[in-house]
Amino acid sequence: MNPSPLIPASPASSVTSVSSALAQSSPTVGTFAERGGALEWSGRQETVRLEAWGPDAIRVRARLGGPVLDGLPGALRDAPPPSAASVEVADGHATLTNGALTAEVAADGMIRFVRTADGAELLAEERAHFWWPGPRLRTATGNGYHRLEQRFRAYEGEKLYGLGQHQHGLLDQKGAVVDLVQRNSEVTIPVLTSSRGYTLLWNNPAIGRVELGATGTRWVADSARQIDYWITAGDPATAQRRYTAVTGRAPMLPEWAAGFWQCKLRYRTQEELLAVAREHRRRGLPISVIVCDFFHWTHLGDWKFDPVAWPDPAAMVRELDELGIRLMVSVWPSVSPLSENHATMEQRGFLIGSEYGPVAHADWPDRREGERIQVAFYDATHPGAREFVWSRVRQNYLEPYGIRSFWLDACEPELKPGFSANLRYHAGPGLEVGNLYPRENARALYDGMRAAGEEDVVTLIRSAWAGSQAYGAVLWSGDIGTDFPTLRRQIAAGLNVALSGIPWWNTDIGGFHGGDPDDPAYREVLIRWFQFGALSPVMRLHGYRAPGLPLGPQMTGGPNEVWSYGEEAEQILAAYLRLRERLKPYLLEQMRTAHEEGLPPLRPLFLEFPDDPAAWDIADSYLLGPDLLVAPVLEPGEVERTAYLPAGARWTDAWTGEEYDGGRAVTVPAPLDRIPLFLRDGARLPVRD
Repeated sequence: MNPSPLIPASPASSVTSVSSALAQSSPTVGTFAERGGALEWSGRQETVRLEAWGPDAIRVRARLGGPVLDGLPGALRDAPPPSAASVEVADGHATLTNGALTAEVAADGMIRFVRTADGAELLAEERAHFWWPGPRLRTATGNGYHRLEQRFRAYEGEKLYGLGQHQHGLLDQKGAVVDLVQRNSEVTIPVLTSSRGYTLLWNNPAIGRVELGATGTRWVADSARQIDYWITAGDPATAQRRYTAVTGRAPMLPEWAAGFWQCKLRYRTQEELLAVAREHRRRGLPISVIVCDFFHWTHLGDWKFDPVAWPDPAAMVRELDELGIRLMVSVWPSVSPLSENHATMEQRGFLIGSEYGPVAHADWPDRREGERIQVAFYDATHPGAREFVWSRVRQNYLEPYGIRSFWLDACEPELKPGFSANLRYHAGPGLEVGNLYPRENARALYDGMRAAGEEDVVTLIRSAWAGSQAYGAVLWSGDIGTDFPTLRRQIAAGLNVALSGIPWWNTDIGGFHGGDPDDPAYREVLIRWFQFGALSPVMRLHGYRAPGLPLGPQMTGGPNEVWSYGEEAEQILAAYLRLRERLKPYLLEQMRTAHEEGLPPLRPLFLEFPDDPAAWDIADSYLLGPDLLVAPVLEPGEVERTAYLPAGARWTDAWTGEEYDGGRAVTVPAPLDRIPLFLRDGARLPVRD
């Protein structure tokens, strides 16, 4: 089945590539060989290796000056079991077929991917010029490293999704140029899903960019040793299953994590945090998690409570346990020179190195001094460094107090300036491996917790890379604005994250930078955002509300609790807390699906309805699981909402019971206390109390 009738893949007979023409008019420039079930092409000092890598998928590696390299940092896990792939070498060309996907390699090394069933072209390499360079360009950067470019053909009408999380507001990213670098709120996960029926992973953590132009697609690594990508054929749902099978699937989300998380910047003392937890229970408001934010430590990199503000963490945790609330504690990857761990970590090589200058990566106010000093980041790509950091977390949080949940903030890492070329990681030079850091940082806590016998590992992270989902990572969309346009952008961001393999995702409800709880206009934003948060995979209230104190040890923001926004708002927000509780069994079913099959709970409409052309363009609503369509209100003063209902199903307004045929847009009431929700094909969910 063609995954999108809107954009059919090109039939084999309708495309004549430049490489094919050259192969017919030029002598053979390379040789083919079958090696261990893989297909290799060699020519002009280049080796290209194609091999089956999971069902319906092929991995391609290309290197100049020798055989392809194994063991480089990447997202693909160990080679999957052998498949029934077949290699055929003929005069002047060769093919590798693995299930639904076939790779055709011309005599000059040009690669073309087709759907096995009918020969329709899914994706093909394309030259930058008919003579030179070819589709794979290398510019030497020294010592066997190159600036790498991989070019593919562009297709009219193609739509492209994924690439992690970005704040440009685009769901379909065709036409965009996207930096491949980790930044606060910009998360690089280099995987693309196409409306033509393929998904491609750029299996390279190098700093670079991807250009999704009208004249071609180009992947760029600023400095790396070889080209490495993975491609699979199939509709978006099938592709998600294939992609997560080779990069890792999320664990099962524990029941407590599906509830409401309360957070603000920041609770400064033990008593302040406990007062909020007690008030939640006094008011009868559901709550599962409360978060202890940064500056709770003695020094950055000590990874332990300051006894002045947190005199008895054991008593705090006991009381929270009695209230049925889990404590989550912020763990930063940065280390102050005043920390008791700095000297040891520097001597053992556990800090990120630098090519020039001292081992310091950002300026930051330390806990007690308040003056900005130069701090370093630990090297999360170093196994010994990961073990060391975990040993401090275990000794200072887990063992004495039973704290089992951690917030891994600033884990891009948050470099100032972000000069990757000056960094030297255990895994390789900064330009080659820089995007890997957030995944390995999550791995440090995941491996440590599992080794300590903990089964339910959940960490809140601000950045991620391909495969982060396998380490119990809940990604959030970073330090964003607090207005309706920002809220709208989060829907596209979350859907692209879902198509990048990460099922556990959320935003700061209400946004991060500001927001006055006494301002009626902001209260409206907060209410609409809270409704969206209640219908997100993870629900967490956070923000740096007005009035806020400047960055430093005494930093805090204004109130950010459910009751902080006035009586009318509190009643609405409380109703959505209870809706969240009613929907938890359904949500946990979707988390089970994510764990077992790799399908995310947050779904673009086309994931369930690939045969509806209009579904591929909807960026302002989504499906939560297969049965619940959510249409958040995204404009101020809006009291009705027009939403598109996909063809191929019959839809019921969850609030009124009115039924609609799919394949059309409907306008429904959306007063301030209502987010439009639609149930698919008679599904029964407890939306109404």
